[in-house]
Parts: sequence; structure tokens; C-alpha cells
Amino acid sequence: MPGTGPPLIRVERIGDEGEPVVVVERFSPHPDQLVAEAASIPFKVMGEFYPGVRARAPRFYFEGLAAILAPVVREVFGYRERMTFDRALYSMVTTPPDRLSLAQRIPHIDGVDEGMIAVLHYLSPEDRGGTGFYRHISTGFETVEATRHGPYLEALQADFARHGEPAVGYIEGDTAIFSRTAYFAPTYNRALIYRSSLLHCASVAGDAALPADVHAGRLTIATFLSAR
Repeated sequence: MPGTGPPLIRVERIGDEGEPVVVVERFSPHPDQLVAEAASIPFKVMGEFYPGVRARAPRFYFEGLAAILAPVVREVFGYRERMTFDRALYSMVTTPPDRLSLAQRIPHIDGVDEGMIAVLHYLSPEDRGGTGFYRHISTGFETVEATRHGPYLEALQADFARHGEPAVGYIEGDTAIFSRTAYFAPTYNRALIYRSSLLHCASVAGDAALPADVHAGRLTIATFLSAR
């Protein structure tokens, strides 16, 4: 596990659109406490899209994060008036590859509205699968905000008609419909910060064990912000 010290922040521009992904090492001052808290609470399925189980993160999770996130939201993403924490969810990928829905077998976005920012915080000490970012080949879209959403969905349906639906399993790289523009490894206590409209997906090996165990599974916290 990485040593102690202040957060280390870098910005990477990915893909043809040059969208920023902010990488923060040593994101939380108390990652071990977060893992211990996760082990003490029940997880459950929340919604139809996330391929696993979730639980709400504790209130202490947000302590100190505004000092990291506010400058990033202002200086990298250009929002200067207000930042609001919408929710933060412990998340563990547990769905076997052969049981994934169609929506879970392709990259996704977390939202289309202006000012939505996602934070993905890795809390597994071993490599349980990182995160890939993608370009939709037929449209060239790497982000799907409100004006692109309709055309993207139409083009995606045409892609399925032309190429067939993707094979069962988690997407791990280039396909006939998507090309991967970047990959970030899941270092313990690393966080990625990016616009919610950026196409992305967990990169999980087809033979990976996916236990619902915070100490042995792919444990992350997904936080969603609104900014303006």
C-alpha cells in the first residue's frame, strides 16, 4: 500500500477530445477506516445498471475531501460558483460475466447534465481491475452529454444491428463498437475524477473472482458531485 503523506494530484488528458481525468494518490486520510466501516455494513443491489452490490458511504468519508475536490472542480473543470456532494456509494463488482445485461457489457456514462462530476476511489489493496475510458467508433463520441445522448443511442442500435450485441463478459479493450482511449490501474487509495458524461467501464478479467467481500473483492467508492 502507498505510504502516508499529502495527496498527490496529476491531470491526464485522454482521447481525441482531450477530456481531463484527474488522478489523486493518497486521496483519503483514512482509507483503512473506510474499509473497516465497509465490512460492518450490509450491501445490496441498487438499480439495474451497476453489476454488483452497494452501500452508502459514512458521513466521515467527506471530511477533508472538499479541500482536494474544490480546487480540482474550479481549476480543471472550470466550475467556480458552487460544488455539492450528491451521494457516495461503496461499490463491489459481483456479477459473473455470463450474467451481465447488455448495458453492463458496454461502456456507460454516469449522467448527461452539465456540471456533473464523478469520483471513483479504489479501496482494494490488490489489483481487482481498473477503469477503462472509451470512444464510440461510429460517432467518435468520447463524452455523451445531453445534446449527444439521442444520436448516440440511435447509432448504438445501428451498431448492434450491424455487428451484433457484444459477447458476454466485461469489456476489457477494443471491440467492433468501442475503442479504449485510456486505462487507469486500481492502486489502493487512488481516486479518479472525471466528467460524468465520459464513456467508461470497469475493466474486470473474465476469470476474476468476484466475491461480495470487502477484503477480497473489488471495493470502490463512487461519489457524484454537482458543480456550476
